[in-house]
Amino acid sequence: MSRRRPAPPLPRHVDAFLEMMSGERGAAANTVESYRRDLEKFSAFLARRSKAPEGADPRLIRKYLASLVDAGMASRTTARHLSVLRQFFKFLFSERVRDDDPCSQIDSPRQGRPLPKFLNEEEVGRLLDAARLRDGAEGLRLVALLEVLYAAGLRVSELVGLPVSALSRDGSILIVRGKGDKERMVPLSEPATEALAVYLDVREHFLSKRGGRVAPSAFLFPSRGKDGHLTRARFGQLLKEVAVDAGIDPGKVSPHVLRHSFASHLLAHGADLRSLQQMLGHADISTTQIYTHVLDERLKQLVNQAHPLARVGGRG
Repeated sequence: MSRRRPAPPLPRHVDAFLEMMSGERGAAANTVESYRRDLEKFSAFLARRSKAPEGADPRLIRKYLASLVDAGMASRTTARHLSVLRQFFKFLFSERVRDDDPCSQIDSPRQGRPLPKFLNEEEVGRLLDAARLRDGAEGLRLVALLEVLYAAGLRVSELVGLPVSALSRDGSILIVRGKGDKERMVPLSEPATEALAVYLDVREHFLSKRGGRVAPSAFLFPSRGKDGHLTRARFGQLLKEVAVDAGIDPGKVSPHVLRHSFASHLLAHGADLRSLQQMLGHADISTTQIYTHVLDERLKQLVNQAHPLARVGGRG
């Protein structure tokens, strides 16, 4: 049986950059890991040309980005790679490893902003109905997870990592710690509050047992695994399973799709962008504006329903 070769060590300046992102800027572990993969790819590209990553010039960076496009990478993903390189070379410049920033001469690839994918309200209802048909503690937990995700529009990492202390005494509000370690208050719907109350009665089922005793956990959705809480991957898997039960294409369903559904449905029912920005935990309202397609549709309906000239025979 062949063994996989261990990954080669990272170039020291790449390693230093990742340490800075984690230690000084407090970047999430998933973000650091994503940066690591992108910079490993960049380093390997340069190594084949006998160059270290810190020695790249604009010509080589352009060649690297062109190689990503040639490999079929979407412009949005290529732009993400360039964003990582910009941060890396700014770090090298600030540390005086380089006396210039080669990325300053490179334009970002043009990209259209894709509309977010979301489920309609009927499909979300079918998901919840299918989850309620599941038996036992696992079923009650799944209902609570779906209700909270749909009611609060959380990122999946925020959802599975919620501490018990995030829930208010009456169970109607969550204090969510999001990106950049910023806290936000998110109100819960009545169905989500009720689903959590029912789930909390069986939460002990998911706690580890040591020496015949239940080991306490700070997490709202604990697990016996090494993370101590339900993992993103496991929740994603459960979501796909319940989508099949609901007769919905599992390829259409993910935790992030439910977050988009929360935002789109709120706007469709009259919420304003600024309130939505606060609930989603977006630092910049421009990020929230990807949901304005819903507002566009609502305005069209308003004109068609309310404008006198839009009515049949209104010009008579």
